[in-house]
Amino acid sequence: MSMNLRFRWLALGAATALLIGGCVAQDEDVGAPSDVGAVNDAVDPAAGDVSVKIAVDKTSVSANERVVVKVTLTNESEYPIRLLSWYAPADGLEENLFEVTRAGQEVEFVGPHYKRPAPVSDDFVSLAPGKSVTREVDLTSFYDLSKTADYGIRYAIDVMQASSKEVISLQSNVVNLWIEGRATLQEKPAPDSTSSFSSSVTFSKCTTDQQSVVLQGLGAAETMANGAVTYLGGSPSGTPRYTTWFGAYSSNGWNTAKSHFTAIKGAIDSKPLNFDCGCKKRYYAYVYPNQPYNVYLCSVFWSAPVSGTDSKGGTIIHELSHFTAVAGTDDWVYGQSGAKSLAISDPSKALNNADSHEYFAENTPALQ
Repeated sequence: MSMNLRFRWLALGAATALLIGGCVAQDEDVGAPSDVGAVNDAVDPAAGDVSVKIAVDKTSVSANERVVVKVTLTNESEYPIRLLSWYAPADGLEENLFEVTRAGQEVEFVGPHYKRPAPVSDDFVSLAPGKSVTREVDLTSFYDLSKTADYGIRYAIDVMQASSKEVISLQSNVVNLWIEGRATLQEKPAPDSTSSFSSSVTFSKCTTDQQSVVLQGLGAAETMANGAVTYLGGSPSGTPRYTTWFGAYSSNGWNTAKSHFTAIKGAIDSKPLNFDCGCKKRYYAYVYPNQPYNVYLCSVFWSAPVSGTDSKGGTIIHELSHFTAVAGTDDWVYGQSGAKSLAISDPSKALNNADSHEYFAENTPALQ
């Protein structure tokens, strides 16, 4: 990823009742609920409404120590505002929220990439005017800190709000740390069974019934991937299906999409896929991009349809596209509305967006 700020879609949906300390714990710097007023009055922040500061307790970290920064988000406005809780992480980093550099070059984010449903009230925190929330964030296993060096760290994202399409920049100061190189921590599941779908498919922490459901979803993903490859193997042109999800036609863009789906199809057909059913979070699934081909299925996956919009098959397409060995996509926006808007505003990001690939493959409603 370039040194530019990360661009994320603040998919607010229809959520209205926002909580202090819902998914993230309230700390002493956050106003008590009585300080917030009616939580339903909290609004999306405008530019300049939120300031971000980060700090560290020490300037050097040895290889056996965690790399921890303190992040403080403050409401600088005169009205209560709302933020998605993963922008104020408490129980582990769920987004690439930091710009971490070594010798002036940004290092790789090696943390998880999630597919999420539309947010609900529990996914937000609300800040009263002048109030702050402070979190300690452990970066140790989320960024490539394998080399001993001086590192620069800052909180840096651009957030596009679904309601106004306004882009809000959240940037902190830079802190400098000398970090002794360490092995990048990686969670590797232990497969416990082999499926009949293919000798290359295994499962971890999955019941027999769950294995059967996953295989149905994988079959749908196979059909979607085959269809996408066949479609993109046709005459390149600015077809509605292509432009809806990937933006203005270009031969380079078409070839990029074609190569991505060829790799996705190859992963389904022949790579050692492992599905882990142990995640209980209210997400569809997640992967670590540098750990092919482990896919972690979460609670929303099990209630999704087998095929169609935001389906089991589409989720598998989405997650496989994240692997650097496949297409190396990111999560720039979530949802069909966000993906369509991204295709118009930035086709290059659409071609790097996992949901855009999923919706192209699902093709519902069908486009020619």
